[in-house]
Amino acid sequence: MDKGESGAPVPVNAVRVDTPPVDAALIEKRIAEVFAEADAEARLHAVDIDVPGRELGLGVDDQVVIASVFKILLVLEFARQADAGQLDPRERVVITAPDRLGGWGTAGCADDVEMSLRDLAYFALSVSDNSAADALMRRTGLDTVRLLAAELGLDRTRIVGGPRELLESMFEDAGATDEAAFAAVYPTLAFERLRRFRVLDPRHTTSSTPRDITTLLGLIWRDRAGSPAACALVRELMSRQVFRQRLASGFPDEVLVAAKTGTLPSLHIEAGVVRYPDGGRYAVAVFARTASAAAARTAVDAAIGRAARLAVDALRRR
Repeated sequence: MDKGESGAPVPVNAVRVDTPPVDAALIEKRIAEVFAEADAEARLHAVDIDVPGRELGLGVDDQVVIASVFKILLVLEFARQADAGQLDPRERVVITAPDRLGGWGTAGCADDVEMSLRDLAYFALSVSDNSAADALMRRTGLDTVRLLAAELGLDRTRIVGGPRELLESMFEDAGATDEAAFAAVYPTLAFERLRRFRVLDPRHTTSSTPRDITTLLGLIWRDRAGSPAACALVRELMSRQVFRQRLASGFPDEVLVAAKTGTLPSLHIEAGVVRYPDGGRYAVAVFARTASAAAARTAVDAAIGRAARLAVDALRRR
């Protein structure tokens, strides 16, 4: 209160000047435009982890292919089992030629590799190592990963198998008997045939919804998906992901992004948590689909970052 000329207190109405209220529909329209400009369409869900009900998105309950994003759930199950003493995270595993699925990490090595289960988990999340994830799935068990999804209330999340099962379905759909035959035939496939592959159809492959994925992330970041130690391990490994061209590209360096990518022909995916210096935490899941099978689409990757930034900025203004 201030004092008037008589010295008596005079009430003062202090009005805080904020940015205009967020028009969620306008933000969602702008997000759709960002992807249209990149010749893609997308489903997106962004939530404030610490403020229930603060969210926005596009197609948040649509069933979508999640590809390697499923590795978050897999590593969470590993972390829970390790913390409960059901397995030794230092247990050694050898990745041999029959285990190699191609790609990053042990999946692309020329020689046998031996490492611990916890290092397999690190490779699975940091570089999306398919062979590491496959070996981890064999050790933790496919059924337990499915049960974990159910326990956490991820009712729309469907896990059909690990990377090997998904890759083998692509071989079958291409009419190839092995990786070499697939590599030879893949460039000759018309996109119309490719888009009918089961691995690109959420009805026939590992799939979920944007809302389920942000729910999973929120549970992990609030230590409600398992013990604090198990959740902390998943958060730490996701923060070490090396790919920064999608979600992280939309935010300044002082904003921490812990995330997991997913990539398949015509699909560009990432889900993660964005943490601001003021402590604000936001879970974001983005699933973009293009009209071509090109693996490298920098415009689409950049659109994921731009759209995520639009969504998070809107949540921070609410």
